[in-house]
Amino acid sequence: MNSVLDIILRRPKTVMTMMVVMVFAGIFTYITIPKEADPDIDVPVFSATITLQGISPEDSERLLVKPMETELRGLEGLKELTAIAGQGYAALIGEFNINTDLAKARTDFREKVDKAKAELPQEADEPIVDEFNLSLFPTIVVSLSGDVPERTLFHMAKRLQDEIEALPSVLEANLSGHREELLEVLIDPAKLQSYEIDPQDLGRRLINNNQLITAGSLDRGAGRFNVKVPGLIRSREDVFQIPLKTGETGTVTLKDIASIARTFKDPTSFSRYNGKPAIALSVVKRKGTNIIENNLAVRKTVAEFTKDWPNTINVDFALDQSKFIYEVLGSLQAAIMTAIILVMIVVVATLGLRSGLLVGVAIPTSFMIGFLLIGLMGLTVNMMLMFGMVLTVGILVDGAIVVVEYADRKMAEGLDRAEAYVLAAKRMFWPVTSSTATTLAAFLPLLFCPGVPGKFMS
Repeated sequence: MNSVLDIILRRPKTVMTMMVVMVFAGIFTYITIPKEADPDIDVPVFSATITLQGISPEDSERLLVKPMETELRGLEGLKELTAIAGQGYAALIGEFNINTDLAKARTDFREKVDKAKAELPQEADEPIVDEFNLSLFPTIVVSLSGDVPERTLFHMAKRLQDEIEALPSVLEANLSGHREELLEVLIDPAKLQSYEIDPQDLGRRLINNNQLITAGSLDRGAGRFNVKVPGLIRSREDVFQIPLKTGETGTVTLKDIASIARTFKDPTSFSRYNGKPAIALSVVKRKGTNIIENNLAVRKTVAEFTKDWPNTINVDFALDQSKFIYEVLGSLQAAIMTAIILVMIVVVATLGLRSGLLVGVAIPTSFMIGFLLIGLMGLTVNMMLMFGMVLTVGILVDGAIVVVEYADRKMAEGLDRAEAYVLAAKRMFWPVTSSTATTLAAFLPLLFCPGVPGKFMS
């Protein structure tokens, strides 16, 4: 090993050039590397939710939970299966072992849910399968509120949602606190009776509408034409024109016996901002993108799109995770600068100015090279990584002080300065390496922590 070190240390210009290149590359990587609040860890947890309006918790357990449990409990790698039976719904949460192949577990979970659907009541809604992923949590929430009609606020939020989701770094922007629009049909019993329309026949005709009908094509010999049957309801007028009865005097449509008005479904969730009703857009960024750049792009898009909106609509931002990243980045930078200053003060006071400068330069240089390696490994800068790098400041300082102090002692004994530092690097290589290794060995057991905490620590 000494021969290799000797070859390297005898070429100072090459070493300095490589160091400068790596430092500048590390600075560029630090500026451009994706920054996140939490590490991008794939947690192998999946959930299946089935809704059935009006079902009691007892019946939900018997009719919804039991068939799903029977299929899911045999999944390979399944660690724990939790079932919840409630009023009008059932939910099953499957947690897999942390080392399970996530793609395979996802596929197997969906296949078992699809297989269990045959055992569920026909009235039950389609099971919804969700995956738990830390990267799918909202990074910023945009809230719209104000003293305006609910429909106006809803349409404004839908337009803003389309603009935000058009950003390359945004995966989705989910609306919450809104009510879905619908058409309310109020049938007049007197008119129903006067037109002699059977209520059961009315219900059957309404159910048979709004369906896609494939009518095929018509071949006339000279040409072939596609036949289109208008069956889907696209507007309010289509609802008005639903035929109910045909007679000698004409056709009775739905508007002849009922009044139709636009309204909203009953609320299932509520959103408030500063105590006022609001519609919130929870923005989820794409995996591996820069959270700071993403949230800045969202803020810029919202500002440009809403600049012509009336003052009665308030646009606010909440739960911006990029602020936390800024705070941690600021803490890391402050810790590095503080470490450099304190070390230089202590080392200058004990070893001299040159030694203090050498030790002080070693810290930011090592950090920039570290960021370069992080970028090459495809990792992101996150909370855990930043705290880990702050802990390494002490290791960097100890190693640099040992080498510099030994070189100063040799120079005091009359050895040439260049030869003194070459000798110090060669002589102190293994002591510094072993000291660093023992420090790392103390943290090594954290790599073997089970479950998700172990992934965070590693």
